[in-house]
Amino acid sequence: MTGDRTRDAVSGHAGRHAVVIEDDNGIRSLIAAVLERARLDVITATNGLDGVAAVKASDPVVVTVDIRMPGLDGIETIRRIRPLCDALIVVLSASGADRDVAESFEAGADVFMVKPFRPRDLQRNIEERLRALSAE
Repeated sequence: MTGDRTRDAVSGHAGRHAVVIEDDNGIRSLIAAVLERARLDVITATNGLDGVAAVKASDPVVVTVDIRMPGLDGIETIRRIRPLCDALIVVLSASGADRDVAESFEAGADVFMVKPFRPRDLQRNIEERLRALSAE
C-alpha cells in the first residue's frame, strides 16, 4: 500500500476501516478526509493491487474505487474485492458512461458517483448507507 495518508491496517487503530483506491493524490486525500469526518480509519492505495491487499488486511466497511487506474482497473479491482468482504463499495469515476456504471454494478459496486463530486454528498451517502446496513 502506498500513498500520503496510508496507515497500517493491523497497527491497532480501533474502529471501522475504509479503503480508498485512487491514483490521483489530490482526490485520494480529499476522499480520505471525507471518510475520516465520517469517523472511519482510512487506508489508502494508489492502485488496484495494493487496494485489494489493503482490503484483505483490514476488513473495511467502506471501499472507494476509481475506475480508470493504471494496471488493474477499477472494474477488475471490484471483482477481486467483492468476494473478500461485504463492504460498501463506492465507485468514484470521471466517467458517467452507461457502460462504466453497468459494469461497476455487475462487478459488485453498491454506489456510483461521478467526479467531480461534492464531498458532503459523498459523506452523507456513505453515512446513510452505513446506518441502513447496521439497522439490518
